[in-house]
Amino acid sequence: MKKKFASLRIKALLAVLLVFGLGVTFYVFSKETKTFFSVSNIEKDKMDSINESNQAVFAQKNILDSLNTLKLAYDVAMVEKTVLSQELELEKKNVENLMEIIKASKNPSISQILIYRKQLSDLKTSLASKVAEIKNLKSENKSLLTEIESQNEVMYQQKVKNDTLASHQKKLESTLKSASKLDLNNFKVVALHDKKTGEELETDKAKSTNKLKASFYISGNSVAKTGKRVFYVQVLDQKNTVLGEDKLIEFGNNKALVYSFIVSADFQGKPVNVYGILNSDNEFKKGTYFVNFFDKHEIMGSTSITLK
Repeated sequence: MKKKFASLRIKALLAVLLVFGLGVTFYVFSKETKTFFSVSNIEKDKMDSINESNQAVFAQKNILDSLNTLKLAYDVAMVEKTVLSQELELEKKNVENLMEIIKASKNPSISQILIYRKQLSDLKTSLASKVAEIKNLKSENKSLLTEIESQNEVMYQQKVKNDTLASHQKKLESTLKSASKLDLNNFKVVALHDKKTGEELETDKAKSTNKLKASFYISGNSVAKTGKRVFYVQVLDQKNTVLGEDKLIEFGNNKALVYSFIVSADFQGKPVNVYGILNSDNEFKKGTYFVNFFDKHEIMGSTSITLK
């Protein structure tokens, strides 16, 4: 009886162990299966992500190629030189800016690609509209050219007459201007010493010089404008410094002059001698002084003097 009871206990223990072993085996197998499927899903997500990235890069390249072609199309359209050229130039800049933005985008997302495609489409549509408008303008210009050509002969004949009159007028004005221009000559400069008696003596000594007298001669001219005429005298020392008033006067057209003093003359068509005086605040130094004479900004003559 005891042996039979012991045998039953052993069988029961073996049954429990068998059930436990099956349970453990099922648990381990179930866990490994879940792990396998989890890893598989991750790998699949990675592959999908890689494929999506490759697709975005490929789409990015296609958009850049299309934009480059569109840029060339804008260059062709601008060759026409129409009133739309400025607008076309601006839109071409937009194409170039978009290309730079896309190039700077290393890993564009699908949403970015969609935005780029939309912008590309808008630019293409705009260019197509401009090209159509240019064609209309060319057609209108052709009609206008036909109308203009019918009037060219009359306009040409009138232009010949006008050109002839203008040429004669220009020659007459040039002749009159040349004839009315004053002739300045006999340019001189002398150093003067003032004596206590009031007498002025010429000198060539620097320490004896009180002032420089610059003079010139205006030839007679019956067709020149009469009245007060102003001339400018420029005195330069050994350092090329302008002595005297050292003032700047502007004549327009970027013409200007720095002068030492002004000489005025009442010109009445007859010859006249003109002179001006440069007084020195300090002693004149030894060396050569250069004197230039100007009628407005035009130099009329030059001379020099050397003081010992």
